[in-house]
Amino acid sequence: MDIRMPGVDGLTATKQLQSRANPPAVVVLTTFDADEMVFSALRNGAAGFLLKDTPPDEIVHAIQLVADGEAMLSPTVTRQLLDHFSGGEKGRNADRAVQAVAEMTASDREVAVAVGRGSSNQEIADELFMSVATVKAHVTKLLNKLDADNRVQIALTVRDAGLT
Repeated sequence: MDIRMPGVDGLTATKQLQSRANPPAVVVLTTFDADEMVFSALRNGAAGFLLKDTPPDEIVHAIQLVADGEAMLSPTVTRQLLDHFSGGEKGRNADRAVQAVAEMTASDREVAVAVGRGSSNQEIADELFMSVATVKAHVTKLLNKLDADNRVQIALTVRDAGLT
């Protein structure tokens, strides 16, 4: 998905797609790396955000990761997210995130924190001594509890709550 498109912008299109039953995973590929563009794309349900200068093999890899339920961000975008949340600022959703985390079971919280670190389902399973199927069940439960569209939004909630 590109940010600038004729008819409707990519941010709006991403949000519209995510409101459908069984929405597709969306990777935003754009030249814009402005903070608000990144945050809007992620809030609207994008599971990936890459800049157009990303090498083609990395774009293919990102698409494969997102298709497998993972998230993928360009290093520049990751740096922006880290900068945004550094210095004690947790963002506008900090209170909501803290409340959501407080309502999680201990196992859900452990999985959410691992997702927030960017761990894959297999890595989480190995770390927490769970099966991959159990990890996937926890991730699905977290998506529902948090009304999130993807793992990036789980990670943002964990970050907003100050757990990573």
